[in-house]
Amino acid sequence: MKLTRRTFIKTSALALAGSTWAGQQLFAAKPPKEVVGIQLYSVRDEMKADPLGTLQQIAKMGYKHVEHAGYANGKFYGSTPAEFKKILTDLGLRMPSGHSVLGKQHYDATTKDFTDEWKKTVADAAEVGQEFVISPWMDESLRQDQDGLMRFLDGFNKCGELCQKSGVKFGYHNHDFEFFSKLNNKTLFDIILENTDAKLVAQQLDIGNMYGAGGRALDIMKKYPGRFESMHVKDEIKSTEKNSMSGYESTILGKGVVPVKDIVELGRKMGGTRHFIIEQESYQGKTPLASVQEDLAIMKKWGFKSI
Repeated sequence: MKLTRRTFIKTSALALAGSTWAGQQLFAAKPPKEVVGIQLYSVRDEMKADPLGTLQQIAKMGYKHVEHAGYANGKFYGSTPAEFKKILTDLGLRMPSGHSVLGKQHYDATTKDFTDEWKKTVADAAEVGQEFVISPWMDESLRQDQDGLMRFLDGFNKCGELCQKSGVKFGYHNHDFEFFSKLNNKTLFDIILENTDAKLVAQQLDIGNMYGAGGRALDIMKKYPGRFESMHVKDEIKSTEKNSMSGYESTILGKGVVPVKDIVELGRKMGGTRHFIIEQESYQGKTPLASVQEDLAIMKKWGFKSI
């Protein structure tokens, strides 16, 4: 998600990791429930103007799950957790995940503790029914040197422990800088994946944000099999907008340069992905609501259902 809204393993190691993950899946008792949902940032202006009316239209399209991008001051789009959960329930919707930025102001690396504000964010997420609390950004000041980044990644793991106490899981969502920024000749994305505990920190792979920075979701899932419990499903085209993500903007699934169908299928088979969250931020003359309706139809055509 935009804020106005980036050493491959040796062949033998990759093959071993892939076979290990495949074996784990083969002997798993029962695969977890698959979720197809919509990131509400896709209809951000509509949610700002009329949250209830917009959610009604989303539900009518056939969506069963939503992911928020609108928590502030203890409320979801202006409603308390209890109020918003009732709105969702009445419409036959669930909200298994949401985006709330974990910033440097929320974590004290010295005491290894979190502010009351962040603790309430986690508690409110649990109350509304979220399974994941996902931080969709890392401030530039936190990623300028190795020591500072490592201290904050330790905070990620600590946040995972905090979230577990409320019955939810902490997660991180990539943009593009994780792929074009490096420390000690290693991408920030690799540093994040190598220094966060998969049991404590989920990774939400945004397959579109990374594209202009050289990130390729198929390669990433093969390098880190089983690490991506959630995915932002989006396609990209070249953009003339100055504030576009590395020269690209999102478009209708299957219409751009990202091999979306191959990626979501590999997510099922190898990525460990069970949450597939549709997000479209640019619309090429269509309305946001018409765009996300078309996106859902395409996912269904590919065999992904909003259960």
